[in-house]
Amino acid sequence: MSHCAARLGERSRPRSNRTVLAAACFTTALSMAACTSITPAPGPSTPAAAAGGSGDVATGLDAPWSMALLADRSILVSERDTGQIVEVSAQGATRDMGTIPGVVASGEGGLLGLAVRLGGCDGNPTPDTGCLMLYAYFTAESDHRIVRMPVLGAAGERSLGAPETIIAGIAKAGNHNGGRLAFGPDGMLYVTSGDAGNANAAQDPTSLSGKILRLTPDGGIPADNPFPGSPVWSLGHRNPQGIAWDGQGRMWASEFGQNQWDELNEVKAGANYGWPLVEGIGDDKRFVNPVLQWSTDEASPSGIAINGTTLYMAALRGQRLWVIDLAGTPASNETLVGELGRLRDVALTADGRLLVLTNNTDGRGSPRDGDDRIVAIVLG
Repeated sequence: MSHCAARLGERSRPRSNRTVLAAACFTTALSMAACTSITPAPGPSTPAAAAGGSGDVATGLDAPWSMALLADRSILVSERDTGQIVEVSAQGATRDMGTIPGVVASGEGGLLGLAVRLGGCDGNPTPDTGCLMLYAYFTAESDHRIVRMPVLGAAGERSLGAPETIIAGIAKAGNHNGGRLAFGPDGMLYVTSGDAGNANAAQDPTSLSGKILRLTPDGGIPADNPFPGSPVWSLGHRNPQGIAWDGQGRMWASEFGQNQWDELNEVKAGANYGWPLVEGIGDDKRFVNPVLQWSTDEASPSGIAINGTTLYMAALRGQRLWVIDLAGTPASNETLVGELGRLRDVALTADGRLLVLTNNTDGRGSPRDGDDRIVAIVLG
C-alpha cells in the first residue's frame, strides 16, 4: 500500500488569470491554527498575490512537486511528469525554462525535489552570470539521481545550462521515492530517499534507500558524516519528503508511514528512526521516536518550512496544512482543511508570506479550476 547540452530547450507558457478562494478564508483559518496575527491582504486576484498579498501566485501547473525561491522573488517549480522547470516571476507570469534530460516519470517518480545555491563558477556569484546553481532530484531509467546545472540569464529569460550528475544509484520504484533536497545551515546538501518498496533496505547502512543523505555541494562525502566514507546521515526512514531547520539549528523531517502513523522527526547525525521495525512511536530503545505522529488519513506529509520555531507541513491525503509549534513540547494544529485539496510543498518568502503548492493533478487528486497552483498567505 502506498500513501502513498549548453542550453536546454524552452517554450513559453501563458499566464492564467483565474481568481481564487477569498483570502479572508485562508488568513482567518491560519491565524486560528498558528495563534499568530495575519496581515490583511488585498483581494484574491493573481496580481495582488504577486505584489505581496494573499491569493494565487500561479495557476495551471502540471503535477508540481517542489518550489525553489530566488532572491529576486522568482520561484522555480518542478513538474513531476513533464520534467519541466517552470519559472514564476515576481509578477506572477509563468514560463517553461527548460526540461531536465533523462527524467522517466512513472508512479510517484519523475522530477521531484529542487534546491538552489549561489556559487559553482569563478568570479562574484550573481543570479545573472550563471553562478546560480539549480539542483534537481529525479527518477531516471534505472535509478534516482541528482544533477546540478547553472541557471542562465535574467529573470523572465532564464534557461538551464548543461546538467552534471553529482550522485546516482539511489534505488527507484513506483512509490516511496523520497525526493526532497535542501541546503542546511552548514552549507551541505541534504537528500531524502525512500525505501523504494524494499523496507529492509532502510536498516541497511550500506544502502542509500530509506535514508537522509548529506553531501557536499559537488556531491562529495563530508568528512564529518557519521558513517565514514558514506553519504548516510540518518537511517530507518520509510518515505521522508520534507526537511528544514528551525531557529535553534535543529533539523526536522516529515515522513510517510505505512497504515497507521505519519511522523515528524527531529533528525540527528547517525540516528536510526526504526522503519520497518517500528512505525510511529514505539518502545524499542534502539530507535529514535518521532516527536509527533498523525494517522495516515490526517496527513501523508510532504514539504515543510520553518519560521523560527513554527513549522508548516503540507499534507497530501489529509488535504490540510499542519502548523506546529516547536518551542517547548511540540504541538500541532490544522488549517485549510479541504480548502485547496492535496498539498505538496510549502515555502517561506523574505517578505513574510507562506507559499503553498497544491498537488491535485498528479492522478490522485480532484483537480479544481486553475489547478495546480501556488497560493500565498500573508503571515503577521
